[in-house]
Amino acid sequence: MNTPAHLIFGAAVFARPGQGRVTWAAVIGGLLPDIPLMLMVGWSLWVARIPAQTVFGQLYFSDGWQRVFAIDHSLLLWGAALIAGVLMARRVLTAFAGSGFLHAAIDFLVHHDDARAQLWPLTWWKFRSPVSYWDRAYYGHIFGPVEIGVSLLLCLLLWRRFSGWKARGLILAVAGAEVLPGLMFALMLH
Repeated sequence: MNTPAHLIFGAAVFARPGQGRVTWAAVIGGLLPDIPLMLMVGWSLWVARIPAQTVFGQLYFSDGWQRVFAIDHSLLLWGAALIAGVLMARRVLTAFAGSGFLHAAIDFLVHHDDARAQLWPLTWWKFRSPVSYWDRAYYGHIFGPVEIGVSLLLCLLLWRRFSGWKARGLILAVAGAEVLPGLMFALMLH
């Protein structure tokens, strides 16, 4: 799924009004699995000036990059952290790890050619989902609008849950970050 959607989903499930640390933990947990990818892509494209085709066609699938993705999207690591948070009754850890686990679990279901070894460290096996969040060959043209629609519904839920102007500003910003790329892509196809 697109990173803004992960933030929205994680916040919808784990963020709580009046509990700033829990809410921020949910937001950061939803974001963290994608940070290494963003940093590696950003460095490759803008600092090393590697062509996008090479970054997304070769580097993304290289052993080094796939090792990073196996760790940051490991259902086992996120699951262990979530269990620890629940057992120790630590709301911040539970929100952080729960949001990260949700991110990895959703990605497990919507990555085909770009699947990750999400059962690391037990195995390097990859589940190649029949659905892709972006690839038209695997229903990305259907899933993409569904992702945006559900994200907007969850933003409405968050809008009702959080009344402060800072929280609502953040909700609008993340909703915009989720919707605008999809709209731009749709307009480019027509």
